[in-house]
Amino acid sequence: MSTQLKIFCKNLDEYIPVSGGETLSEIYSRLSNRIGITPICARVNNKTEDMQYPVFAPKQVEFLPSDSASGERVYIRSLCMMLYKAVSDCLPGTRLRIEHSISRGYYCRLLNDTEITIELVDRIRARMDELVKRDIPFERKERLTSDVIKIFEQQGLDDKVRLLKTTHELYTVYYRLDDICDSYYGNLAPSTGMLATFDLLPYKEGFLLLGPDRRNESRPARPIPQEKMYAAFTDYLAFNRIIGISNVGELNEAVGRRDSAMLINVAEALHDKKIGRISDEILRRYNDGGARIVLIAGPSSSGKTTFTKRLAIQLMTNLLVPQMISLDDYFIDREHTPRDENGDYDFESLYALDLEQFNKDLNALIDGEEVELPYYNFETGTRQYRGNRIRLEHNSVLLIEGIHGLNPELTAHIEDRMKYTVYVSALTTLSIDDHNWVPTTDNRLLRRIIRDFKYRGTSAADTIRRWPSVRRGEERWIFPYQENADSTFNSSLLFELGVMKEYAEDVLKSVPRDIPEYGEAYRLRRFLSYFSPIGDQLIPPTSLLREFLGGSSFHY
Repeated sequence: MSTQLKIFCKNLDEYIPVSGGETLSEIYSRLSNRIGITPICARVNNKTEDMQYPVFAPKQVEFLPSDSASGERVYIRSLCMMLYKAVSDCLPGTRLRIEHSISRGYYCRLLNDTEITIELVDRIRARMDELVKRDIPFERKERLTSDVIKIFEQQGLDDKVRLLKTTHELYTVYYRLDDICDSYYGNLAPSTGMLATFDLLPYKEGFLLLGPDRRNESRPARPIPQEKMYAAFTDYLAFNRIIGISNVGELNEAVGRRDSAMLINVAEALHDKKIGRISDEILRRYNDGGARIVLIAGPSSSGKTTFTKRLAIQLMTNLLVPQMISLDDYFIDREHTPRDENGDYDFESLYALDLEQFNKDLNALIDGEEVELPYYNFETGTRQYRGNRIRLEHNSVLLIEGIHGLNPELTAHIEDRMKYTVYVSALTTLSIDDHNWVPTTDNRLLRRIIRDFKYRGTSAADTIRRWPSVRRGEERWIFPYQENADSTFNSSLLFELGVMKEYAEDVLKSVPRDIPEYGEAYRLRRFLSYFSPIGDQLIPPTSLLREFLGGSSFHY
């Protein structure tokens, strides 16, 4: 073995001699007794690669297990291809569509009117178990896109053909598993033998594909009820089918036909209609003696602020007078703020708020009293009073926006009949193709990267670095309560990723290659490469997307 070529292995914190052309899998096999993990992928120069990646030059390499952030994505993608193989074996010619994540799994449908029964799901699961036992390799291939199109045409993967014809790449990476081929937004596992932890369960008109439980990787995740989320997804998927755009290839074709203006107008009109319906429901509840307080919650970059402002307008058309309170003004003094597991202030904790004072003020307002609202000074970390007094008149409704709005403990001392709750999130229903959905979290992360860079002077690298902490806060303080909402508003817009493409790409390119965040920036750039660009000239100033892009007629 030549010792002229070395990689730096981060797992061992040392240089390792390698032969030119050795794959990561071959390198790992020599180090396995020292590394102590079974890698599903690796980070090479801060970019995620599969284990078939050949090394021809000095690299920094970190082998990653399946419970890492990158490893989890690789595991789920690989499960999807194994599912596609199992469906093809059990039901030849059947079109599988993996639509979106829900209920801790991934919602799948069979699109040839096949009845989903427990027996059929059991049969597909049993076939997947057989594939795991056979330990078949996922073979990475790269060929001229024109050749890959022919392969996909032969397999009836028309959605992938449409996508490849609109992205105009000369070469395309795809994977072979036994006798089938497929393409995925990212790398796959070395073989099916690594995918033993999964489950399939009938769900609604389809079934759920469940990967490992994040709290115990040795067992599959268990589904949780998400009826309202399912209804919101289903509503928008039906809308997508009506206008004939369910995947990125169809979106790109529409852009090529110069139909962008129509897409923008229809999507914005749908938002108006949904917000109007919520306003009408609030009016009905108000007239029945309740709904004096409207609580609006949702995860980061879901568009809560613009939604609240647009809802206020709709309420005024219903002859109600909206007044607003900011939950941020009820932060307790910073020195008393709870701390997280790292010893840092946990501003996302419910207990960073003065719940007693907040409920006292709300009850006083409902009783018709005048209340002086606090003001939280973020520079000093203290609460102040500046003479801001409000009173609810007979036709007033109080709008309160904040991440804890759906948590019953926030308003424990307010009668339920006086409250109306709304959950806002960007529930992306556009797919890349039948086997690759657009993750809702990626949509929100791109919104946040653009907004933070444009308005807060925060680099893409810093936003990416903070994102895992934001997500942990959401998992603890927001998502457990989303089914409590009286209404769910989907803030995603069918055209938005095409618009954000040009805003985000330059910001993402600024992430240096020598930091860990480069891998995530590269992944997002690769994701955006699927989309044809859409100009923002026709997006109205009241659009929810303007909260992130700029040019809004609302004041933030």
